[in-house]
Amino acid sequence: MNWIRQFHRWLSIIFTAVVAAIFITLGVGVEPAYWVYLMPLIPLALLMLSGLYLFALPYADRWRSSRRRTA
Repeated sequence: MNWIRQFHRWLSIIFTAVVAAIFITLGVGVEPAYWVYLMPLIPLALLMLSGLYLFALPYADRWRSSRRRTA
């Protein structure tokens, strides 16, 4: 399960870099193409999925351990 945490961390770095790059290009005065504004959505969607998985992990673990004790 450690690979999910590592994947989530690297995704957050990629997401931050993409958003920062967009703001830097806007600050310089370059108007990027429309699709450039959609680029952060890919890592953001993956961040949401991996974050929800990591959020639910302790609850699923607790649920599994309680089922083992009662069975």
